[in-house]
Amino acid sequence: MRGYLDTLKVIVVIAFRNLFASRLKTLIVGGIILFGSMLVVVGTALVDSVDASMSRSIIGSVTGHIQVYNAKSADELAVMGNFQMEGADLEQIDDFKTMREALLKVPNVKTVVPMGLSGAMVPAGNSVDVVLEKLRDLVRRQQAGEDVKAAIPSQKDHVRQIVAVLATDMANVGKVLNDKAVAPEERAAIARATAPDFWDEFDQDPLGTLEFLENRIAPLASDADMLFLRYVGTDPAAFAKSFDRMKIVDGTTIPPGRRGFLFSKWMYEGQVKLKTAHRLDVIHDAILKRDKAIATDPDLQRLVKQNATEVKEIMLQLDSQQTDAFRAKLQKELASQESDVSKLLAEFFRVDDGNIIRRYKFFYDELAPSLTLYRVRVGDTLTIKAFTKSGYVQSRNLRVYGTFTFEGLEDSHLAGNLNLMDMVSFRELYGFATPERDREIQAIKAAAGLKEIDRDHAEAELFGAQPSEPESPAAVATVDDADAVLRGLAGKHRRERREDQAYDPAQLEQGVVLNAAVIVRDPRRIPQTMRDIEAAGTRAGLTLKAIDWQKASGLVGQFVTMIRYVLYISVLIIFAVALVVINNALVMTTLERIAEIGTLRAVGAQRRFLLGMLLVEALAVGGLFGGIGSALGAGIVAVLRIVGIPAVNDIFYFFFSGPRLHPGLSVANLAIALAIVLVVSGASSIYPGLIAMRVSPRQAMQSDE
Repeated sequence: MRGYLDTLKVIVVIAFRNLFASRLKTLIVGGIILFGSMLVVVGTALVDSVDASMSRSIIGSVTGHIQVYNAKSADELAVMGNFQMEGADLEQIDDFKTMREALLKVPNVKTVVPMGLSGAMVPAGNSVDVVLEKLRDLVRRQQAGEDVKAAIPSQKDHVRQIVAVLATDMANVGKVLNDKAVAPEERAAIARATAPDFWDEFDQDPLGTLEFLENRIAPLASDADMLFLRYVGTDPAAFAKSFDRMKIVDGTTIPPGRRGFLFSKWMYEGQVKLKTAHRLDVIHDAILKRDKAIATDPDLQRLVKQNATEVKEIMLQLDSQQTDAFRAKLQKELASQESDVSKLLAEFFRVDDGNIIRRYKFFYDELAPSLTLYRVRVGDTLTIKAFTKSGYVQSRNLRVYGTFTFEGLEDSHLAGNLNLMDMVSFRELYGFATPERDREIQAIKAAAGLKEIDRDHAEAELFGAQPSEPESPAAVATVDDADAVLRGLAGKHRRERREDQAYDPAQLEQGVVLNAAVIVRDPRRIPQTMRDIEAAGTRAGLTLKAIDWQKASGLVGQFVTMIRYVLYISVLIIFAVALVVINNALVMTTLERIAEIGTLRAVGAQRRFLLGMLLVEALAVGGLFGGIGSALGAGIVAVLRIVGIPAVNDIFYFFFSGPRLHPGLSVANLAIALAIVLVVSGASSIYPGLIAMRVSPRQAMQSDE
């Protein structure tokens, strides 16, 4: 043993002497190894941290640890990766209760949450529609005998103000483009609505006048929007309990046993809020939260320009008194004598880095209280029309109970583009049969005198059969009578199925679902748990497919995998270059040391001695510079952990599970870097070692000559 140690000592001494003798080559090779090891440490630490952060975002927002759906489905489930409104083509799971009971028997399963994904386009109306509806309501109440005479002139004045704004806007379009840019019928409609005698007609025929305004004037206001709503049907209480990052921002959650809708706060602010106010919010938050500047950011400059040029949406909301109030406030704030409120608003919204904070506060303190900031407010009824799976349109009126967000993901659209509704309403919109729907159909059949007949007797019942006894006239229903019955039932049915109608909470578990989220106790056992879930489904007579959170999130979940591949390819390229460089350096060093190697051979050095000498040289360079590089990488990660990496946009906000990523470092990150360095260094010494092993003492003497 002592002999081996002495030999190793000699090898190490000679190896380090040779390294110091060729310092320039050693530094070049070492620099490449240092950079590569540093990249591996920093890269793997960042990728692992993003993976952990994104898993928290996805698991905590909607997917859970595992998603379960029917294995017979034509498409794969993608909770976040499918951006189509109608979602994937999934087969239904007929009995959620049976599935839930089967899955809860799996040891690692903690909770099972029913789900279904779909979407709808919801018309939000425009400012003119809102004002005209208020005026129509006043007219109806007056005709019903209520004393609202004092309120009608003010509302009429507001409509006249809107018509004046639209007329000015139309005139401006004609100046900028040409008169042909405005359709003749639109010009004629505005001309009639601005004529004095038109408003004299209002008192004689208010409903007829309103019909003209709704059909001919309201469409000219271009501030109407269609709300594109993706939603998940679920058990609201179970969802909130299982996804503890969820919190209610406005209003309340959907009460147990009630139909209802919850807007995602991100969606509510982005699509439902007054566009000018939303853009002002974005500018304000970008400056305060993301350290951006209007002067240097093209996106913020674009938003400022949009706000300054698109003030019509605000002008349409103002009646004459509000217009006067806005004029006085804006003149004082801007120190301006301009009387045109639209120009004052345009100037006000031309914000810069110096006045954005003051004007933002002024807007919400002085102007916003007079404006309708949200087209749909908490407590309003939202009419959702969606295509069922079979292709026909179904609609439901749902009360908006509030808005919600996921803590830490407030600014992420990937976490915020799904809204929530109760599972019973989801089933009805999706076209699934429900107990209530079956009872309603049976009630309509019974009231209309309808009955089911056997196919074999259908012809006789419809055409050929004669009653054995004549029926009394009272028992014979005419077509008109049947229509009247159906209309009456339909009216009663609509009244009974108002948005706040209660249902039996047991229906949440006893019906159809499209998929379910599974929360587990130990995330490290997810692969085994998925196999156990599918086996449990088979025992219960269900064909279930279980996928983990990363696959369930679709394209979003593959992002980390893509980054990891990019990192590995980069590391592979760097160390492939390092392998070639180290190999060439050692080959050149070996050729330069032919005489020395031959002398060593002449005095009895074995071939393995020479191979070991070159191997020690390569490992010494790799170990030294690899260690330095790993230490530098660890230092960089430590600094990043303290300062954090800011999320430059809402996508990275989701990937970082918050506004900043604070990466962590594990022993595995350092071990992987050192292992790669040592393997590459050792491999690069093999070919030079083979060259050295072929050198003979005769070659050494010939080189001396």
